[in-house]
Amino acid sequence: MRQYQTWEEFSRTAEKLYLADPMKARVVLKYRHSDGSLCIKVTDDLVCLVYRTDQAQDVKKIEKFHSQLMRLMLAKESRSVAMEMD
Repeated sequence: MRQYQTWEEFSRTAEKLYLADPMKARVVLKYRHSDGSLCIKVTDDLVCLVYRTDQAQDVKKIEKFHSQLMRLMLAKESRSVAMEMD
């Protein structure tokens, strides 16, 4: 498990991991209210990337990144459905 200290490095590496094999990649968000920390983990069962933060400004970055991954997943699904219909 690799834990990143900078958001830019984590997001770049996590996106590459997802794009390498979208069917195996998983994304997990975990919030701990007791210490106010948010953790995002991206894994494909071979590589596990983790970023933890307790800063409010990082929450927006994580939300934007998560939305970007959801758009990529939707784009892949809509292309495969279109191919099946042809």
